[in-house]
Amino acid sequence: MNAETCLQKLKLCGVLSFATVDGKGAPQIRCISAIHFEPSSLYFFTARGKSFCSELLSDGRVQILAYTRFKEMIRLSGKAIQATEQEEKINTIFAEQPYLSNVYPGDTRSIGIIFELTEFTIEYFNLGVNPIFRETYEVGGATALAKGYQITDACIGCGTCLKHCPQKCILPGEKYAIQPEHCLHCGACFEVCPVKAVKKR
Repeated sequence: MNAETCLQKLKLCGVLSFATVDGKGAPQIRCISAIHFEPSSLYFFTARGKSFCSELLSDGRVQILAYTRFKEMIRLSGKAIQATEQEEKINTIFAEQPYLSNVYPGDTRSIGIIFELTEFTIEYFNLGVNPIFRETYEVGGATALAKGYQITDACIGCGTCLKHCPQKCILPGEKYAIQPEHCLHCGACFEVCPVKAVKKR
């Protein structure tokens, strides 16, 4: 798996959920299909009068989420900016999504604005395999935040964490270690460690 493959999977999903935050700090989410994908970026269309557009112009932060029929969760996080090639990308999106000509016929598409994401992180989380598999990818210079849990040097090697791990993704040893690619981030190990050796990243 890699970032480009994740973008291809998002393209196959067609309709994606876009999350933003409004001016009062309330979460907002909507489904968008007017999207054009490139190997390391994506472009999407909305109308300038929509709240979605206002939220993107004032803040820019957006998360995009899809869940495939193979039990894969793909979440993209980044900051959207206005694309420099507005007319070209509008025409590309309308060509790829013919239904849009029914929504914005003729010149009415000029009410639209194209945003692009070129710096973002992708979280890939596959619940359809055993053990589960997750990975994070960085695109265009974006930096992913550390998530999940880690076992510190305070570990006494008692094995309590492994006994309670749903995915058994903890390796035994003098100091136990979590395999991050198979970790659910559920926190079971954190809750049961008798010496508080597990820390949230």
